[in-house]
Amino acid sequence: MLRVISSPGVPRWAALAAHAVPWVVLPSGLWRVALVLRLPVSDYGPGPGESLYILALSAVSEGLALLTLGLVRPWGEVVPRWIPLLGGRPVRPLAAVVPAALGALALALVWGYAFRDVGGDLDSGTGPGGMGSPAQDALLVLCYAPLLLWAPLLLAVTVAYYRRRTARPGAPAAPAVPVPGSRREQPPGPPQGGQERRHARHR
Repeated sequence: MLRVISSPGVPRWAALAAHAVPWVVLPSGLWRVALVLRLPVSDYGPGPGESLYILALSAVSEGLALLTLGLVRPWGEVVPRWIPLLGGRPVRPLAAVVPAALGALALALVWGYAFRDVGGDLDSGTGPGGMGSPAQDALLVLCYAPLLLWAPLLLAVTVAYYRRRTARPGAPAAPAVPVPGSRREQPPGPPQGGQERRHARHR
């Protein structure tokens, strides 16, 4: 069975979904790195400035994907102590939930829009289809298609995080109700042995 590291109380499906996010983002980042290195993934060759932007985009994308792990790891509940000023402080649920939910919405809009006409673009030789041969275009789509899973995975993990962090602890057990005629209902007094010795003294 696949072993994943997560905080106590995290559902296994949420832990698996969170760990899947960096993997669905990785192929597109590797494709961009290959493009900058002038590997035969495309006929397009970016200039120096654009190459720096592409590498930075890949690094930022993967970094944001790794932040999803905070929704299932302890450092998503308490700020790590090595972080100045904030280290050791608890993370408020909404401080993590709101950015994650907005990020999931933005990702759904961005990649949904980017893939809306990808099939037609490949057939017509425009858009992604204009970057190389049919094999290169197919590789491009294959590397970028997993990004469509980023938004739903992030949203599912965010919902699980919110439910876990805002769940009310179990109510304390109610005190036992004394049963009529039981010893618990009798008023406090000296032990039964002491009462017998007192009666024997007055005889």
